[in-house]
Amino acid sequence: MPRRLIELPLLRSLKPGLHIYDEEALNAEPALDLLDEAITPVGAFFIRNNGELPEAADENAWTLTIDGEVERPTVWTLSALREAFETVTETAVLECAGNGRSQFSPATDGLQWRLGAVGCARWTGVRLADVLNHAGVKPSAVYTGHHAPDRQIGKPEKAALSRGLPIAKAIASETLIAFAMNGEPLPRLHGGPLRIVAPGYPGSAWQKWLDRISLRTQEHDGEKMRGTDYRLPIAPVMPGEPLDPANFAVITDMPVKSLITRPANGFMVAAGATIEVAGFAWSGAVPVAAVELSGDGGRSWSGVALEAGEGPFAWRRFTGCLPAGEPGPFTLMARARDAAGTCQPLEMSWNPRGYCNNQVQRVRGRVAARAD
Repeated sequence: MPRRLIELPLLRSLKPGLHIYDEEALNAEPALDLLDEAITPVGAFFIRNNGELPEAADENAWTLTIDGEVERPTVWTLSALREAFETVTETAVLECAGNGRSQFSPATDGLQWRLGAVGCARWTGVRLADVLNHAGVKPSAVYTGHHAPDRQIGKPEKAALSRGLPIAKAIASETLIAFAMNGEPLPRLHGGPLRIVAPGYPGSAWQKWLDRISLRTQEHDGEKMRGTDYRLPIAPVMPGEPLDPANFAVITDMPVKSLITRPANGFMVAAGATIEVAGFAWSGAVPVAAVELSGDGGRSWSGVALEAGEGPFAWRRFTGCLPAGEPGPFTLMARARDAAGTCQPLEMSWNPRGYCNNQVQRVRGRVAARAD
């Protein structure tokens, strides 16, 4: 029996509110109302896989190898990692680079995510920098390569995913080797017992089921690290144009973005009422600075309250109100702006893999006439 069919009952029991995609790999996302918490519950967190889930791990037998361009190659057990290095927690947004892909026109290849392939969690582990410093990073090292036991469906000889990080990001204080999520041991569905946490980077860089880190003298060329995978064009590409991999660069920063979690699509309010709007805003390397709302198609915008986040890489709650106006269709929009002045666009520029869609979200409802 295919592994996916074995995993489906587990996923449905642990995450009953998720939409499960009809794909060979196990992928699922929540409805947006399930994301209306500052810390996303594990039961509401999206699931992304590129291949078969590996077998359930015996944490006592799990090891992490550090090799490549290091002075002292090392093999760690989970208990040894905990004992040797300081345990830290980083609250950070994890978002798939393809979140919102279904909104691109013309359609692109890849899983047609709606808007729910994102969440914010507390990740606990040890700093990757501490582990690498212990191994002694050679001056020749410029990139990490991450490895895991998940394999391509129908091709057990090939890794499903093997991504890496530039050394500067690998040794950044926020980058972790995580063994816990929201205060509990890292679930298998989320990469347990070990995964990379790389705040601000796309989810593909957060390697799950981590069992080896190899330092490289070049940009890592593992599975899903070449060609146009998880890369954006340097110069614009029009639909139908031939793709030159030399025109694509690895995604190393997620764009500023916002998500309305209340009200939901299909809302109904009475004419003259006030529409209460809530959601979250986040960004990558440059922090979020402001959020604005519009109820007139983007002709006018009003600033709303933006709460502090639980750390620089957490999302931030926004709340505001808009007047309902006259009876008829009504569309809510929110746009976030980062500290460098970059705003979400009303419409996203097309790219051939459907990545990093941060166009302004539209929540459609209706204003009903008041009963006199």
